[in-house]
Amino acid sequence: MTLVVSRNPATGASRDLDVHDTSSSEVRALSKRASSIAAEFARRPLAWRASLLRAMADELERRAPSLVEVAMEETALPRPRLEGELRRTAFQFRFFSDVVLDGAFLQASIDHATDSAMGPLPDLRRVRVPIGPVAVFGSSNFPFAFSVPGGDSASALAAGCPIVIKAHPAHPATSLATFEALVSAANAAGAPEGLLGLVFGLEAGVALVQDPAISAIGFTGSVAAGRALWQLANARATPIPFFGELGSANPLVVTQSAANERASEIGAGIAGSMTLGVGQFCTKPGLLFVPAGNPGDEVVTSLAGVLRDLSGMTMLSEGIAAHFGEGTNAIAAVQGVSHLVGGALDGATQVVAQLFEVDTDVFNGPFAAALHEECFGPLAIVVRYRNVSDLRVALEGVQPALTFSVFSEDNDPDAPWLIELAQEKSGRVIANQFPTGVGVSWSMQHGGPWPSTTNSAATSVGAGSIDRWLRPVTYQALRAELLPTALRDDNPLGVPQRVDGVQS
Repeated sequence: MTLVVSRNPATGASRDLDVHDTSSSEVRALSKRASSIAAEFARRPLAWRASLLRAMADELERRAPSLVEVAMEETALPRPRLEGELRRTAFQFRFFSDVVLDGAFLQASIDHATDSAMGPLPDLRRVRVPIGPVAVFGSSNFPFAFSVPGGDSASALAAGCPIVIKAHPAHPATSLATFEALVSAANAAGAPEGLLGLVFGLEAGVALVQDPAISAIGFTGSVAAGRALWQLANARATPIPFFGELGSANPLVVTQSAANERASEIGAGIAGSMTLGVGQFCTKPGLLFVPAGNPGDEVVTSLAGVLRDLSGMTMLSEGIAAHFGEGTNAIAAVQGVSHLVGGALDGATQVVAQLFEVDTDVFNGPFAAALHEECFGPLAIVVRYRNVSDLRVALEGVQPALTFSVFSEDNDPDAPWLIELAQEKSGRVIANQFPTGVGVSWSMQHGGPWPSTTNSAATSVGAGSIDRWLRPVTYQALRAELLPTALRDDNPLGVPQRVDGVQS
């Protein structure tokens, strides 16, 4: 059996962990056990489910000092960043506790038997129920908030679904430590054994997607890996939903008016946003549309000046750094591209910020595929447009994205059509702010049209992310004692109900 290895990306040091890659038979056992307790977990009262989520948040915070130390060794991320991320992770669990207690996620609806224009209608009651065991794939770039205790795990548990988690190879020790915290909280709360599972290794991930006991998949990662797993999920004898957040190049547009008024400010802000977390955010602005001429030149000069002053940065793993190097070289090889900042990469995980510039003719050209794809890391491409017509044509060729940012001025004539286009191209439209950072809230949408995600109707962040793990069921002419509690006329749970068309 192959031992799981933890590596420090800054020093290259490695150590074997006291766990091994999970075999297919072990994956099967974990998935089967999760399936065996799914109905019991779903029947637990909402108040108990909410208290479980809060207990998990408490346990993560209690272990915060040791968890942060482990994560620092595996990611080379600074202590303040990891401490803040762990606070956010605990907040996610408490937030979903509130979502559960609110009860609106159930979408309870009651239509009493009545006569209608189409004839007699029977008593019909509809509610959403847990979909079943969920497989969660942790991401590389957020060892807490999008990994083992991340939003997919929190929202699936909130929905009433057991979870089996695939640990990311970039931080296996952190994955194990956070998993142990969740298990400790679950055991103390009296959760059924098998509610949580953890697997390691590429083959285990494939087996997990193919396991018949798994009912849905939550994935955050690359387009290549996501597409491969998505195809496996759809090739099963019984296909299952695959909710993949795959990343995108994320356009950012600076209008002529905005460049005229605050060029230097915008340029410096872009530099901070595109290098935040070494550019390893799925919401990093990667395509920067800047007007030609002097004000646009000032935006680019300000941006490039900040980037040149930055020292080298450490990426999360050798694999991620290698992909960054390949993406950088592919962009540099496109004829007509100017390399404004950056150069050769130094070391296995050490990189420097990279900035390229093209005009719209090159960007729209037949050999520009590399310019349109996400390059995960501190890299951006400036696309200089000559006029509004030129900008429209360039933006129409941009791939859909997670975010679309527009920097404009009051009464800017270009703002309305840009916002309308942004709505078509992305899941989050941003005005005069930078896209890096995704808030956990009732109104957040983190997901966009393909290829940024596999399902544009879903979000992986915010209250709406619970929707992925639920399916609707209608109950017709059932006696009161047989109905789910949320559908009873006396509404003992106090959840929102739509009764005979009227929302309570």
